[in-house]
Amino acid sequence: MSLDTVVEDIRDEARARAEEIRTEAQQQADEIVAEAESDAEEIREEKEREAERTIEQEREQKLSSAKLEAKQARLEARRDVLEDVRESVEDEIAGLDGDRREELTRTLLDAAAEEFEDGADVSVHGAAADEDLLESILEDYDGFAFAGDYDCLGGVVVESDASRIRVNNTFDSVLDEVWQDNLRDISSQLFEDQ
Repeated sequence: MSLDTVVEDIRDEARARAEEIRTEAQQQADEIVAEAESDAEEIREEKEREAERTIEQEREQKLSSAKLEAKQARLEARRDVLEDVRESVEDEIAGLDGDRREELTRTLLDAAAEEFEDGADVSVHGAAADEDLLESILEDYDGFAFAGDYDCLGGVVVESDASRIRVNNTFDSVLDEVWQDNLRDISSQLFEDQ
């Protein structure tokens, strides 16, 4: 075997080995690229899912926030309507006059008078506009005297120093009680279609 043949065999072997290494390297590179592409696709899909979750959470938060704001606006509007109705009722009560006002005032005074013993000195307060009416009514009550103005729509505040009793039978106090007792029904009737 000649030296040239040996050299040529070594070269062929080296070329074959180099080709084998290059093929293996190419396969490894292809595998690495495929794995990297697969990882990149998984990462992209995960990021898309995260983005969709974030978008959904933000949408839910904005929707909840919008619903809460709408509910608060509705409640505030209802509160405003109820206040308007209350003011309207107060105006109607304040505008009562003549026999109807006298009848209601007498009824409230009679109810308050039951709390006091006969012969007690009783002070009666009322709306400034009702002073003449109250003085006229009080002529029918022994020991009762008009004692001055009280800031109210009408009715009476009756008290006695001797018994330390004070009865607030003003139109305002009656309205407050009726309003509180019937607020649910009032609201239901005003907003029944909602």
